[in-house]
Amino acid sequence: MKRKLILTLMGVMAFTFSCDDSVLDKSNPNEFTPDSFYKNGTQIVGAVNAVYSSLQSLDLFCREYFFMHDLRSDDVASGGGQLETHRAQLLNGTHDPSNGVLTQAWRGWYRLIHHANQVVENAPKATENVTDELKKRVEGEARFLRSLAYFDLVVVFGGVPLMETYAKAIGEDKPRATEDEVYAFIIADLETAIEYLPVKASYDANNVGRASKEAAQNLLARVYMQRGDYAKARPLLLSIINSGAFNAWKNIAYIENFREENEFNAESLFEVAFTLANGGSSWDASGQGTSTEVTFRGQEYGPTAWRNLIPSTSLLNEYEKVSKGDAKDDPRYAQSFYVLGEKYFNDTKTITNMQGADPKISWKKYQNIYKSETEDLRSGINMRVMRYTEVLLNMAEVENALGADAAAIGYLNEVRSRVGVEMPPYPTANYPVNNAAEVFRAIVHERRVELAGEQIRNRDILRWRKLGKLTSEPISYFSAKHALAPIPLQEINSNAKISQADQNPGF
Repeated sequence: MKRKLILTLMGVMAFTFSCDDSVLDKSNPNEFTPDSFYKNGTQIVGAVNAVYSSLQSLDLFCREYFFMHDLRSDDVASGGGQLETHRAQLLNGTHDPSNGVLTQAWRGWYRLIHHANQVVENAPKATENVTDELKKRVEGEARFLRSLAYFDLVVVFGGVPLMETYAKAIGEDKPRATEDEVYAFIIADLETAIEYLPVKASYDANNVGRASKEAAQNLLARVYMQRGDYAKARPLLLSIINSGAFNAWKNIAYIENFREENEFNAESLFEVAFTLANGGSSWDASGQGTSTEVTFRGQEYGPTAWRNLIPSTSLLNEYEKVSKGDAKDDPRYAQSFYVLGEKYFNDTKTITNMQGADPKISWKKYQNIYKSETEDLRSGINMRVMRYTEVLLNMAEVENALGADAAAIGYLNEVRSRVGVEMPPYPTANYPVNNAAEVFRAIVHERRVELAGEQIRNRDILRWRKLGKLTSEPISYFSAKHALAPIPLQEINSNAKISQADQNPGF
């Protein structure tokens, strides 16, 4: 009904204006269209910057992205704070197609896809003050970001509408594509991105944070791994490792990957930038045209803040005790979580209480209170999307899947040798790694403790479940219907080419 109403209004306006041809000859010189905008290098860079801005939106990394993935994993539990109903539904498995988190994330990714499509289609047409190298780089960035969106959508929802070009008129609806079709589109995009993008080290200080060749390679490796095509993931990961570009990662303390002072460091492949420099909190959904670039991750998870989500008991129990006693000896435990009695605010204050549920342990990653008296609603700490240790752990999983367990163990031990972590190498008493199954169990362990709370565990579980690699089900409420999230009701109601018959099973 809404679509018909809009089309009717457009028809009325067209009829009215057609009475006077001079009206049609006039254009607003202050209003850009795709045909009038993508003319020069400055404009196409500004256009791709708008795609990055979409990542900062409330629908994505500002808030809903980390909720969607963490709530659907086993890394978190309710902190007994102000966890809203639609978030609790995801945590408990009672969500349905009207769930607000899923709807917002879907909307956020498709908004980004729309902006990326404009860049991919129009940036190559620029002719003024622009080089072919810049046009390719901008197009490569847009293709990488579009792939990031579609990969998240296809992993969570399965086959989704495939918007290959930007919508130019009302009613350009698309049906659900198959998973294979979506993955084929992503792979083609990333192959082009890898060809067009420069390596991370080639960006100057004014361009840190842009998509790089290595980030595109790791994303394509993620895609192949999710599909169970480990042989195709291997050369992509080896290229990153053998380049030596990230060799300095070991000198970075683990916790510094989640603090403001060491952003875009030697370990970072890709992160979403946030800053407090542009003002206060914003609840704008789009991330476009606002004066703020902040995330609410710290406030939602913090020990002195809302504490809506806390680390789950199963996650806490995953950390190794290297020696006898009650302490969790894996140093990543202390660098990932705050406990009662711990110092904060430059060691001038002590955590004496945490509101809500037991255990009284809360996230330390992405918290401001290491240097602030309180956890403000807003945070300028960047969200790390890809770190080099993930590349090493991806390679360990690949080698294990391809039968090269000795190589897999070597990559695991490299991750454990970071300065300030320096865990004993495998084999250990708990992880003898004396066969392929034991090596895989060590990979599952290492990925969980190294990447805890970084929105990777959900995809890991989905991948291993689909490939038959899980020996037990980690999600307590899981049933067959939870293999995929439901297509949002809003999409079914507004897309003329999708009906309830296209909904995922069980919803």
